[in-house]
Amino acid sequence: MSMYKKVDTSLNFVEREQKIVEYWNENKIFEESVTANEGKEEFSFYDGPPTANGKPHIGHILTRVMKDIVPRYKTMKGYHVLRKAGWDTHGLPVELEVEKLLGFEGKTQIEGYGIEPFIQKCKESVWKYSSEWKKMSDRVGYWCDMDEPYVTYHDDYIESEWWAIKKIHEKGLLYKGHKIVPYCPRCGTALSSHEVAQGYKDVKQMTAFVKFKVVGKENTYILAWTTTPWTLPSNVALCMNPAYDYAEVQMTESGEKYILAQNLLVSVLGEEGYSVLSVKKGSEYEYTEYEPLFSYGKEVCRFKEKAYFVTNDEYVTLFDGTGVVHIAPAFGEDDYKVGKKYGLPVVQLITEEGKFPEGCGDYTGVRAQAADPAIVKELKARGLLLKTQEITHSYPF
Repeated sequence: MSMYKKVDTSLNFVEREQKIVEYWNENKIFEESVTANEGKEEFSFYDGPPTANGKPHIGHILTRVMKDIVPRYKTMKGYHVLRKAGWDTHGLPVELEVEKLLGFEGKTQIEGYGIEPFIQKCKESVWKYSSEWKKMSDRVGYWCDMDEPYVTYHDDYIESEWWAIKKIHEKGLLYKGHKIVPYCPRCGTALSSHEVAQGYKDVKQMTAFVKFKVVGKENTYILAWTTTPWTLPSNVALCMNPAYDYAEVQMTESGEKYILAQNLLVSVLGEEGYSVLSVKKGSEYEYTEYEPLFSYGKEVCRFKEKAYFVTNDEYVTLFDGTGVVHIAPAFGEDDYKVGKKYGLPVVQLITEEGKFPEGCGDYTGVRAQAADPAIVKELKARGLLLKTQEITHSYPF
């Protein structure tokens, strides 16, 4: 006689699944799996918390299953495994959801409404889909203590965070520095890469090939290409790849001399109309000084570090542009790394509202990207623009 009941072919799998979940809950199977190993070696698991103001989707199912594997394995190996669920109740998604609900368009309206009432609305919003999260977690067999979760807006959680920061500080492990992150002037806050990834669009963008006058050499310019002309007032260096060949050419008509990557001569200057005077490695141009395009950086930020010279780094490529990159450490991760390597100043000429600050002449109060046409026009009038080029560029919105 068979030990197993024959499976009914008309079995409703969804109903059977629900009965199993009910059986687990009624008999406290998860709780028993934890208490059964009490007194044995500890293994702790704290769930990297989701935010319950958005519905769970297939990606969350995948991560819940993956997270369940390790604690379940450790339980089977005999460890006492406390498995704590949590809820992330802070962050921009929660605030934006409430702003949408209240019809707000910016931070000033939040302040007018009142910070405390707004926070209360956020606390209500954050639990909007908690029951759906619980249901999904049960259905995929995700075993975790969801009855007494840690919640990031609870005072005991916040105080534990401050305690940890205090201990790190006491050990001398905190330092003041800069980090290049996406920033939203509308929200007045930095953004995570995850938040930015949700809003990329292809847009047409004006780029500029700019002439940087070499100090002590008449009519000689280093050519650099930028997709963000609004960062040029914050320029503090140029960067070449030390291993690439850079040609110095003389234009037949104007007599001006340009320095750029030899492999990009044709794409930038065409096939004729100039003669090659010399070819040198990027490493030979290191520390070559040039005249700053704008004086605002020095006047507004009053930095004392040495600036306006050629640096070297292998991140520079020959895919496009001139093989020379303009360096503004406040506006790019690679730029910042080069700045750290050479001790360059971090010139930040954009305010938290995304505008140029006082002291930037006609650009004062102008939004960053909105200044592109005016900056290009000024450089052209001063004879420091070689040409512009429109490209399609993927940009976060």
